[in-house]
Amino acid sequence: MIQIDHLTKKFPNQKGLFDVSIQVDMGQIFGYLGPNGAGKSTTIRHLMGYMQPDTGKATINGYDCWEESDKIHSILGYVPGEIAFVEGMTAVDFLDAMAGMRNLKSTTRRKELIETFDLDMRVPIRKMSKGMKQKLAIINAFMHDPEVIILDEPSSGLDPLMQKTFVDLLHKEKSKGKTILISSHIFSELEDTADTIAIIRKGRIITVQELSLLKGEMAANRYEVEFYRQEDLQTIVHSGLDVQSHSGNKAVISVDREISEILEQISQYPIKALDIPRQRLEDVFMKYYYDEEA
Repeated sequence: MIQIDHLTKKFPNQKGLFDVSIQVDMGQIFGYLGPNGAGKSTTIRHLMGYMQPDTGKATINGYDCWEESDKIHSILGYVPGEIAFVEGMTAVDFLDAMAGMRNLKSTTRRKELIETFDLDMRVPIRKMSKGMKQKLAIINAFMHDPEVIILDEPSSGLDPLMQKTFVDLLHKEKSKGKTILISSHIFSELEDTADTIAIIRKGRIITVQELSLLKGEMAANRYEVEFYRQEDLQTIVHSGLDVQSHSGNKAVISVDREISEILEQISQYPIKALDIPRQRLEDVFMKYYYDEEA
């Protein structure tokens, strides 16, 4: 389990982390969402034991991340946001070295991952594309079957097919009871994997919710209405209702009062269809992020 309790880290430029608290349980994929500079990587550096908090605490499986980082690294798989390899090594050299550091004797899991991600191990690291280096980092993070997995922008550089392969891997690891934290600013990456989402803005957590509840909360307040006539749509657009978007004869209307009042207003016009649009994580994020900013 990953536990962060009231963690604060202040930098001279007024940025940092401010009273951050999150919990990631066994068998859970936890999405950590925010734009670049929001504090995601700083949080991960504390979990990895690379930074000491000013106040608060971070633990993984009961080990203090700052004081017992050596114990944490033995049970942890990690894909960093910025991957750097020793350019003179081959992929085999690198994985052999990492296996040696972990005292990992079996190569069965490694071979399975190499086959799964279709990585050509004969290519020197210096000649690898970004996508190939990302595959190598993923294989390294998972080959020792870690209990806890921390991923910082893990699908960056992967093509769509490999992204799907990676998502499948995460779901398999979740089914084994692994504790997984994914930090990302890519909505689809988290939408396809996460059970719970924390949104961070300027170093502060603004919400932590199950993804289904987060999206359902917004879905309950938005309706897509399709009119038969363009002129009726235009009337609604200028009626004072909260029309979030419109295209063709369709409008998405946000509702902050009784739905019966809205229905009474739009039912004056011939309606072809009324639906609740599928909510995207991006829509939910924008609402929370900019509502908080306002």
